[in-house]
Amino acid sequence: MHAGETRIGGSLVRRLLAEQFPRWARLPLSRVRSAGTVNALFRLGDDMAVRLPRIADGSGDAVKEHAWLPRLAPVLPFPVPEVLGLGRPTADYPWHWSVLRWLDGEPPVPGALTDARRLAADLGEFVAALRSVGLPDGPGAYRGTPLAAVDAETREAIGLLRGTVDTGAATAAWEEALTAPVWTGAPRWLHSDLMPMNLLVRGGRLAAVLDFGTLGTGDPSCDFIPAWNLLPATARPVFREAAGADDSGWTRGRGWALSMALVQLPYYRATNPVIAGNAEHVIREVLAEQRVS
Repeated sequence: MHAGETRIGGSLVRRLLAEQFPRWARLPLSRVRSAGTVNALFRLGDDMAVRLPRIADGSGDAVKEHAWLPRLAPVLPFPVPEVLGLGRPTADYPWHWSVLRWLDGEPPVPGALTDARRLAADLGEFVAALRSVGLPDGPGAYRGTPLAAVDAETREAIGLLRGTVDTGAATAAWEEALTAPVWTGAPRWLHSDLMPMNLLVRGGRLAAVLDFGTLGTGDPSCDFIPAWNLLPATARPVFREAAGADDSGWTRGRGWALSMALVQLPYYRATNPVIAGNAEHVIREVLAEQRVS
């Protein structure tokens, strides 16, 4: 999916485990099929997972999760990954990696939710709880900046999609998002990548939130993106109320959802059909909402 991506196979994982966590090295190991774009994931035994960055952009994720997830988990209302071991770089592999507790569930699929309103309430509760965390000295979140920081990238993506989407409507929706007042409050904690593949559901309810590599503090509006990348329009008010989104934050959140989708679609169209399909879904949902409003 990416230039310069590191190839990661079971033999490499076995060597790393044998060198650094020999007590787990002989457990059954199998690759987990995933739409994730940054990490390779393997199931280890019955109750663990091994997660390794494939690209340099994810090289600090394991260290960040090791530092912050133990402090965040007790104050969040839904399970998050538990880091059981932080792996070190070696001559074979250049970055930190991790062994995690396995979390059961399935990624939710837009349009196939068992109970969209209950899931919307769960997601809103999680977003509100994370935003209210009072831990000091958090790192800057990947998407905790003003929307204007991704204006050039978003407009470039719109140009690449000419003939594929309604670029006039996409530009208008993007420019409307840019008019929303910027966040002026104190930095708040946010996940900043609440894509469906980073969520697990079980029995229609939120079972866990995964992949905190983009975790940090800043403008929390990016965490409203499930309203458009997962939830149907009928469930969005439930999510918005539970998450505590005001008008300007909701508009910025819609802008983040649109920008992410516009950038993802041309980049992943030939390499990751799940991400590309979700991007198309988001663009349709945002533009339909704009037409209604």
